[in-house]
Amino acid sequence: MSVIEELIRQEDNGTISFGNYLLDSKKKVLDFEVNGNLYKVKTFKEITKLEKDGKMILETVPGATIHNFNMTEKGVNFLVEGTEDLQLTLELEPEMEYKILIDSVNVSKMKTNMAGKVNFSVEMQQNVTKTIEIKN
Repeated sequence: MSVIEELIRQEDNGTISFGNYLLDSKKKVLDFEVNGNLYKVKTFKEITKLEKDGKMILETVPGATIHNFNMTEKGVNFLVEGTEDLQLTLELEPEMEYKILIDSVNVSKMKTNMAGKVNFSVEMQQNVTKTIEIKN
């Protein structure tokens, strides 16, 4: 896998890929339309953030590249790559319990707060992509 040079793109399977953790300065793309929704991405080596219709969806610190991001009523799944361990924040449904799987290993059950946010860490290694699944 590799960084997303265009910062955000829609894949052939309908998912989106975004982020470039190799950039030294912040870059962004506004109003990227997918299925009637407008996405905004900000990314560089320190942070990657995705918003959908003005609402925060995902944030990584430091920056990362997210491949095949897919969000449904049942949860979220995607691939992530970066050069350092990541702190991820996702905004999901408020006060719901979710299972977090990294590379098919159930690492945690977490309940979102009243705002619907869940935070977790992913240990990364350079040139290694991790599979993330969050299921309710």
